[in-house]
Amino acid sequence: MLQSSSMQPPTIDDVRAAQQRIDGAVVRTPMLVSRTLSEIVGAEVWLKFENLQFTAAYKERGALNKLLQLTPEERSRGVIAASAGNHAQAVAYHAKRLGIPATIVMPEPTPTVKVTQTEGHGAHVVLHGDMFDDAYAKARELTLEKGYVFVHPFDDPQIIAGAGTVALEMLDTAPDLDTIVVPIGGGGLMSGISITSRALKPDIELIGVEAELYPSMKCAIQECQMPLGGDTLAEGIAVKQPGELTSRILKDLADDVMLVSERDLERAVAMLVGIEKTVVEGAGAAGLAAILSDRERFKGKKVATVLCGGNIDTHLLANVLVRDLVRAGRIARLHVAAHDQPGALAAITAKVYEAGVNVIEINHSRIFTRLPAKDTMIEVECEARDASAIDDVVARLEAAGFKVERASLD
Repeated sequence: MLQSSSMQPPTIDDVRAAQQRIDGAVVRTPMLVSRTLSEIVGAEVWLKFENLQFTAAYKERGALNKLLQLTPEERSRGVIAASAGNHAQAVAYHAKRLGIPATIVMPEPTPTVKVTQTEGHGAHVVLHGDMFDDAYAKARELTLEKGYVFVHPFDDPQIIAGAGTVALEMLDTAPDLDTIVVPIGGGGLMSGISITSRALKPDIELIGVEAELYPSMKCAIQECQMPLGGDTLAEGIAVKQPGELTSRILKDLADDVMLVSERDLERAVAMLVGIEKTVVEGAGAAGLAAILSDRERFKGKKVATVLCGGNIDTHLLANVLVRDLVRAGRIARLHVAAHDQPGALAAITAKVYEAGVNVIEINHSRIFTRLPAKDTMIEVECEARDASAIDDVVARLEAAGFKVERASLD
């Protein structure tokens, strides 16, 4: 990453200056209590809706703060950034507004929605590598080759100061917060929030959250060794190497870094859609995932988290929501062994109907099965009002002599 040992962390004055600088060009997003989530957790749960920024992420704050401080000569050279998506859109959008040419390097697996939106803001997009770190290396290479000004996604005092404006708004709305839970990728948002919160309320608890598959910041500040890598729903915080400056800041200011599983991330994304009627990407839901995964830790507290981004691929979101219905027992896939003879399918569907359950899809498997040649495996995908209705279907089928197995996600 960027060699930042000579850089000093921004101060609360830098954050306040950033707030004045970007005022009117970014959204002061809502900060609201969620009654339902508060009841579920047993705490007063506040949500900061940064997914309602124009580019659907908090990244606009730091990007704009950085761009506004470029010299005329730097603006004329153009800027370049490396990003899995949200920083890319932020730089592209505000660079276009300010008349600054922008090039963005993104990892090849970046969700299509993020690539097209970045291009839609007028930036030239270069796809390179499998991870953020690959895109970062390419962007640094192009910086030297073309003379661009590099806009780091997190390890930059001006970027961090811009991110810190989130905390100014949070504590202005809810000054008596006990705890703030923040997703961590490279650490820019958590660093900005930590600097601001410690200045305004020194005793506040500050907890970072990383995907279980990418515990890079936890290892950096707690000096531990853990496996790193894999496919995560939270690709926006899938960073192998956190910032040097951000690591220094968080080692000094953060109380803890929690890790959340993929299942917890999926559940949080689905709950935000179902309860708050808001779309949040995996990285943006990481804070809520952490709160839900350890309710006892937050019980009775006034706790806030930042829904830091909402740029999730629509197909992926659909998968997450359907998988949540499966885990809730609302949708099931039943493998029913039956004699391959007339009336077998009718008998099965009759039992499903009797339980008041709806059939979504039916498939026969006569060849690829371990059943005897005269038998067939009938796969029934069905949807019910609750898990007990699916249990009723299984009980009715087994009482009628069918052997039933339920498919599972776990």
